[in-house]
Amino acid sequence: MALDVERVQEIAERVAASSGLEMVEIEFLGSGTVRMLRVFLDKPAAGNVPLSGVTHEDCANFSREFGTILDVEDVMPGSYTLEVSSPGLDRKLIKPADFTRFTGSRLKLTTRQPVGKNRHFEGRLESFTDGRLTVDLSVASHKSRKKMGTSAGGKIEIDFANVEKANLVPEI
Repeated sequence: MALDVERVQEIAERVAASSGLEMVEIEFLGSGTVRMLRVFLDKPAAGNVPLSGVTHEDCANFSREFGTILDVEDVMPGSYTLEVSSPGLDRKLIKPADFTRFTGSRLKLTTRQPVGKNRHFEGRLESFTDGRLTVDLSVASHKSRKKMGTSAGGKIEIDFANVEKANLVPEI
């Protein structure tokens, strides 16, 4: 039996939603007898708090219910290790909703095609409207500005379709 990735994702989303959680991302790693299914969870916004954070108990409860369903329905053939965690402070931004949610946050991103001769950017996400990100590069560290070949910073617009990879930059 082949792995049905869409079915695994659908089950993960359903189990997460039933627990008041959000399934952020699923990763399938390894092959043969050394396979891992990694699920990243978060808690959706509540009131004025954008994220309240997932707890160890949330992860344990999700893991128990999700793992049982996968095993009973034989969705993951053979043996595998299930790992459940939060996406972390430097979480990936994947979906358009992620960019909307984290407007105002610092991020690092890589584009598929160069924008102004660069593919790597760091700055503050000012807005995400109509599939375009506006990033203020002036908040990037001196080291990052040097790497990007900019000195004063400025703002740049990037099409969502051109974003290859994006992560939050923790501000502590």
